Amino acid sequence: MPDPLMPDPLMSIALAEAEAAALRGEVPVGAVVSRDGRIVAAAGNRVEELGDPTAHAEMLAIRSAAAILGGPRLEGCDLHVTLEPCPMCAAAISLARIRRVVFGAYDPKGGGVEHGARVYDHATCHHRPEVIGGVGETAAAAMLKRFFQRLR
Repeated sequence: MPDPLMPDPLMSIALAEAEAAALRGEVPVGAVVSRDGRIVAAAGNRVEELGDPTAHAEMLAIRSAAAILGGPRLEGCDLHVTLEPCPMCAAAISLARIRRVVFGAYDPKGGGVEHGARVYDHATCHHRPEVIGGVGETAAAAMLKRFFQRLR
């Protein structure tokens, strides 16, 4: 299992995107799309700001990367995200043909990769990325916990 206290550099950037999202009043989730170790796109949640239920960090980063790279398939790209992707994002990751998903905190209630729908376990899933969970988990989970405690 990856060391949750030692996030890799790309997860650190995803965590910074999550912190920026929290400062905007968004659920603190951040995502980074990279290719060959270079950042292609990064984003944090903007659901409230845009009034768009699909404006999850992963979706925004994938859309941006597709625009930058000039196509809908992000083959050879990796996605680092601070929270286990939900079913919507997991499906988009598959459709984008992302090579690897690295996530921080597990999401037993809303996750779609290791929990819930387990999108990549279905025969109808045409592309299954490599999945690595728990990278930077401690920092990501703590940020989410602080955010939701402030709301209560």
